[in-house]
Amino acid sequence: MERNNELMKENPPGILLIRKIRRKDWSLKTYKYVVLLITFIAYTSYHASRKPSSIVKSVLHPHPFLNETVTNPWPMGPFFVKREILGRFDLGKSNQKGWEPFNGEDGTSKLGEIDVAFLACYSMGMYVAGHLGDRLDLRLFLTTGMIGSGIFVGLFGMGYFWNIHEFWFYLVMQMAAGLFQATGWPSVVAVIGNWFGKRKRGLIMGIWNAHTSVGNISGSLMAAAVLEHGWGWSFIVPGGFIFLAGIMVYLLLPAYPEDVGFPCPNRPVVEDSSLANDEEAQTVKENVAENGQFNVPRVGSNRTSVGLFDAFLIPGVIPFALCLFFSKLVAYTFLYWLPFYLSQTAIGGEYVSVKSAGNLSALFDVGGIVGGILAGHLSDKLDARATTAASFMYAAIPSMLLYRKYGGASKLINILLMMLAGLFVNGPYALITTAVSADLGTHSSLKGDSRALATVTAIIDGTGSMGAALGPLLTGFLSTKGWDAVFIMLVIGALCAGLLLSRLVLFELSEKFSKHPVCGQQNSEGSASEPLLRNQR
Repeated sequence: MERNNELMKENPPGILLIRKIRRKDWSLKTYKYVVLLITFIAYTSYHASRKPSSIVKSVLHPHPFLNETVTNPWPMGPFFVKREILGRFDLGKSNQKGWEPFNGEDGTSKLGEIDVAFLACYSMGMYVAGHLGDRLDLRLFLTTGMIGSGIFVGLFGMGYFWNIHEFWFYLVMQMAAGLFQATGWPSVVAVIGNWFGKRKRGLIMGIWNAHTSVGNISGSLMAAAVLEHGWGWSFIVPGGFIFLAGIMVYLLLPAYPEDVGFPCPNRPVVEDSSLANDEEAQTVKENVAENGQFNVPRVGSNRTSVGLFDAFLIPGVIPFALCLFFSKLVAYTFLYWLPFYLSQTAIGGEYVSVKSAGNLSALFDVGGIVGGILAGHLSDKLDARATTAASFMYAAIPSMLLYRKYGGASKLINILLMMLAGLFVNGPYALITTAVSADLGTHSSLKGDSRALATVTAIIDGTGSMGAALGPLLTGFLSTKGWDAVFIMLVIGALCAGLLLSRLVLFELSEKFSKHPVCGQQNSEGSASEPLLRNQR
């Protein structure tokens, strides 16, 4: 009884209240849906709070010749608006002069420095956040990160109302926001990995990973919708969104199945070989749980976290981390520079406005949603994560070259080729940061003794975020020499990403073609890199 009371204290307050009202607990399936929904909303809010800086750049450092009228953003307003070279626009106190210190000749470089500072702190903070995530309560850790992110994003916007014109203030706010934002990805992937076994993990996480694109789109819409009331609101509204989402996480997110009476799918609690399948084992536990017996010890009570160096040594972590470095270099170059590229390139003989360029660039994320789901589904069917990721990266090369050469032919062709490029560019990025990270974080070499989900996710995505910072930085320099140079960089990046997985791809293929289809079939607890581990031993 004392043990049960101790476990009940670890339950989220909102779930305890729902139990009291319903007089019974949710089923295992319901809990899984709740976890998927809450983590989806949580990381949507993370990405939404990163978008305001790209939306307000044209206000802080206005173009001297473009006339941009603030109207309802797409999809509520027109998708394409022609550029009119008439005069400056008026947006609140920033008026026609922009906002000091970003309205001088070095304004563009200062805005770039803020972006790089954010990504650098995000990347470095990822390594620390991942290790802490495996040691601390994930629900509380994620809540702290979200509330902290909301505060510092909102403080950046408060600079408008407090009439602050010191560069260091905005730089510090972005750096602090970057550190708090680093808590998000390792935590949400670890939570999903805690709840879902490896069976169909690629497809589930591919669909779930749509939160990245949904966050980008919703963040753009929120920031643009309130821009006419002053650019500060473009930060405060998304900042408030992530703050409230953080409170929701604290109240309702069960970070561990053990907290609500279910076994971890990566550590079966039954010894009977007839219940070896993790889903069958969970069905038995669900029946026990529904009878009110919540005796499952929490994963954190009898496991130790894996050290950063030990996590690096898990087979597959280093090649996938390096692959993601180049994959995110390509993906984030599109994220930060695609709207600018569209506004500078004739499409069907016409130049679109900055607002229309932003609307149009959202379709790259639509292609990315499809790519993430497709990559996850294929990797499940083929049981080959590395082969799927490498194939997508190689396919991204001709798709980007086609977009560069024929994207300006017409608006329809531009949209189709952009979505195709988004599919192949974001597909492996989504696969590696979700299913692959979760696979490696529950690798068989850990023997169920340790927790490495957040640490491995942090290593992989932290390394990838270094590429995310480098890509836009190089683009700023290369774009002055012409956009062909930028696309050559993107092609080289995609090629390197694919080649870095060559060893794992060869191993996956040799496993498939050298064994009998039945005898060689991997069980539900296997992962792409585990054959490599067994061979090394």
